[in-house]
Amino acid sequence: MKVAGFGFREGATANDLAAALALTGHRPDALASVAAKAETPAFRALSAKMNLPVIALPEEALRGTSTLTSSDRILARFGTGSLAEAAALLGACQGGDTATARLLGPRVVAADGLATAAIAERLTP
Repeated sequence: MKVAGFGFREGATANDLAAALALTGHRPDALASVAAKAETPAFRALSAKMNLPVIALPEEALRGTSTLTSSDRILARFGTGSLAEAAALLGACQGGDTATARLLGPRVVAADGLATAAIAERLTP
């Protein structure tokens, strides 16, 4: 199972999220982000357009998740280096041990800078 994790700024549209996802080169089985972002109209619109389930993660679950990249702003806000990478990992491992999932690469950033996306794959069935 592949999960796309997202981080995005207020004002990002479903098209911004889709642009970031396209840069990953993968078709995920689900979309994940921190709960507050997973409930936004843009995120829900992308989910509906792609007919994919949403994994809304509690903010506290992200804290301490090891990521390939790091943003000082995201580290200060969420306690992890990359919201997109952490959401992808936690979504793929279904909230369990992140050792049961792996990132397929570092996060990618949409050209307008409003959205980031990363893909993680669950290693165990």
